[in-house]
Amino acid sequence: MAVTGRAIMRRFARWHIWLAWLAGVPVLMWTLSGLVMVTKPIEEVRGNHLRVASDPLPLSVPVAGLEGDAGIKEMRAFMQRGRAVMLLTRMDDTQQRIDLASNTALPPLDALGARQVAAETIVGGDRVASVTLFPADRPAPDFRRPVATWQVALEDGTHVYIGRDSGEVEAVRTRWWRFYDTMWGLHIMDLQTREDSHHPALVIFAALALAGALLGVVLMFRRRKYFLRRVL
Repeated sequence: MAVTGRAIMRRFARWHIWLAWLAGVPVLMWTLSGLVMVTKPIEEVRGNHLRVASDPLPLSVPVAGLEGDAGIKEMRAFMQRGRAVMLLTRMDDTQQRIDLASNTALPPLDALGARQVAAETIVGGDRVASVTLFPADRPAPDFRRPVATWQVALEDGTHVYIGRDSGEVEAVRTRWWRFYDTMWGLHIMDLQTREDSHHPALVIFAALALAGALLGVVLMFRRRKYFLRRVL
């Protein structure tokens, strides 16, 4: 028995309904999370507007006695709050600061030093609610990098992460950033690491949503043709 065009359209309509049920929740989640993520500029989400701008200072102190260290992966020299510092990153990704004026190692940053760094480099950084040390193997949930950091929690809910060994601000996490991060996890359907944007669940639901959208387009033109026929 031949299948008429109307029967094909009815079959497409049924498929469209079932696909809408299957992909409706992910599509709603993607739309909502996408809307949230475009509400604020990414610079504001990352807390860039909270960093105190400072002019770079020239480094005039020579480096001596460090060239032969085979365990060093990277060396970076810069002025850190008025002091010439060499930041060494070793092959195991641990870091150490060297005072270039005396060529001596600087101790890891303590809680008081973390407070001072936040106060000097972050807008409102002097309004501290708490200071917590997170080791490299147990990073904070909103930092997720294997770096030992001090979390300086400000009264407005902002988290400033300062490297214990680098003495630098590693990240700024505002309340909006944490909400944005949750939306991003929903958007890519990875609430654990927020990094895997290529996994079977996401691919399957995206394919179902695409198929439903294509069927909807076909049905839209079919109904438009039927409507024009009725009117004319």
